[in-house]
Amino acid sequence: MIFRSDEVAAARRTVYSVMAPTPQYQWPLLRERLGMKVWVKHENHTPAGAFKVRGGLTYFSALADAGGGTDGVIAATRGNHGQSVGFAAMKYGLAATVVVPHGNSVEKNAAMRAFGVTLIEHGEDFQAAREHAVELAQRRHLHMVPSFHRDLVKGVMTYWLEFFESFTPGEEPEVVFVPIGLGSGFCAAAAARAHTGAKSALIGVVSAHATSYLDSFRARRLIAAPVTAQLADGMACRIGEEEALEILLRHAEDVVAVTDDEVAQAMRVLFADTHNVAEGAGAAALAAAMQQQGRWKGRAVGVPLTGGNVDSGVFAKVLATP
Repeated sequence: MIFRSDEVAAARRTVYSVMAPTPQYQWPLLRERLGMKVWVKHENHTPAGAFKVRGGLTYFSALADAGGGTDGVIAATRGNHGQSVGFAAMKYGLAATVVVPHGNSVEKNAAMRAFGVTLIEHGEDFQAAREHAVELAQRRHLHMVPSFHRDLVKGVMTYWLEFFESFTPGEEPEVVFVPIGLGSGFCAAAAARAHTGAKSALIGVVSAHATSYLDSFRARRLIAAPVTAQLADGMACRIGEEEALEILLRHAEDVVAVTDDEVAQAMRVLFADTHNVAEGAGAAALAAAMQQQGRWKGRAVGVPLTGGNVDSGVFAKVLATP
């Protein structure tokens, strides 16, 4: 995706009307532990605790500019997209319904309700929840907010612009690890890299328990894969998006997979070395950097901490595990 300068400027105005740029640090303890400079972009410090809120704001801004034409919206999510929809819908005075799969994060569900969302539980995974949301949208004449869309990517791109623009030309990290759920994060990173002229290699990160994008990257065509991810639920994608795959194929140096155990270790490391809380998907980029440590030792890497919305009980169990 390519965004014009005026689109980028408008996205920034929309996002920064409700939040400040998020912090970014090179943590000394991470450098000692991994033997490399690790720049962490803290998207766990947004008003909804994750990067998705940026995309919700730009999507709803575009919807309002187009005349809206609806009193209600609906979406499907495992949590962070739903919070972004609730946050933005409240800002624009729209009623929001969100469909989540059964067994979804209790605290993410509570956070969505706190944003005024009407929550519906349906199905055993995200795909089933999304299919039900599409059906309800048609039946109730609601606007379906997709989980992947150009206007969402445009908002998410603002955090990657902050990241790449924080470095003088040629001083950016040699590689950036980018978690992949349905693909907006990677597409935004690629767009921001092109917009800024940054030279960092981009490596996509999927869950080893939801390998649609990894399998598709290798086969160069979209392939569905079963989802068994438990901890990295924000990456629990059964089948990717064609447009996102095209961008991945053009811009990714590689795609790697991290297990839930590796994610749990990265969550513990982030807490110990930075005192930040990461949800499973939020720690996936660091998990990949740790897994690929030998390849990048002595160099500089970038990792987004994409969200901190993890249930207290889950996080307590992760911290208590050696």
